[in-house]
Amino acid sequence: MNQVKLFIELTRLKKPIGYMLLFWPCAWGLTLAYDFSKDLNIYFYFLFLFFLGSVLMRSAGCIVNDIFDKEFDSKVYRTKNRPVASGKISIKLATFYSIVLCLIALVVLLNFNLFTIILAFGSMPLAFTYPLMKRFTYWPQLFLGITFNYGLILGWTSIYGEISLIPILFYIGAIFWTLGYDTIYGYQDIKDDEIIGLKSTSIKFKKYAKKFLLTCYVCLFTLFLIAGYVMKIHFSYYILSMLPLGHLFFYQINNFELENPKKCLEIFKSNNLLGLIIFLNILIAKNL
Repeated sequence: MNQVKLFIELTRLKKPIGYMLLFWPCAWGLTLAYDFSKDLNIYFYFLFLFFLGSVLMRSAGCIVNDIFDKEFDSKVYRTKNRPVASGKISIKLATFYSIVLCLIALVVLLNFNLFTIILAFGSMPLAFTYPLMKRFTYWPQLFLGITFNYGLILGWTSIYGEISLIPILFYIGAIFWTLGYDTIYGYQDIKDDEIIGLKSTSIKFKKYAKKFLLTCYVCLFTLFLIAGYVMKIHFSYYILSMLPLGHLFFYQINNFELENPKKCLEIFKSNNLLGLIIFLNILIAKNL
């Protein structure tokens, strides 16, 4: 039972925000592409597969991150007790867990069309090198955005078997979303990160934090509106877009406090609700 508890801690299964932020773009892409006049069983089956894949790949990603960051995590107050950093789980065992999770994720992936499978494999180098980016660039959040929102493209191609302008516009918009929320997340550890020499957009834009967040969220909102126009989506999409707009600007930015880690974590976690709101917005607009 102790090993089970350590595995759950290692994979962050008790912290669903991580795999939900990975899942929502998948759900958006699938819902944008799906023809709801057809059999809904396929839609819900694919939605389940994307959810399962998100949990598996986020869990594997957490393990890889902890292996790469073992020495750094041990020096940061918030992460020093993680299983790998504290020595409770060996790197060898953690690597074994990661491989098993990836193999199960592969079984899930094989349920999709060939084009989607090939695209998914193309994201693997990004997924497993992301933890290294904070050593070399102030833009690790950008790499996370490129990786974490890749599922939006996969959701679209799982139905159409090809890429078009529409999912690309939504994908770029979603990258700005991740740039914003992960910058907020980074302010929890900014003091420790600066001491040990790690880089992030949280550090780079420390003096202009709210302006940077505002820029990210304006880009997100603008690109989503443009994509909806290109798609010729039902006008209800624009009306309902006021809800995520309010969440982004009047809750996240208005309540953001750079030097308040608890508030930063609270705002970061609220993006799960934002992901749900955008999903319902797309779902409603596609069925009117």
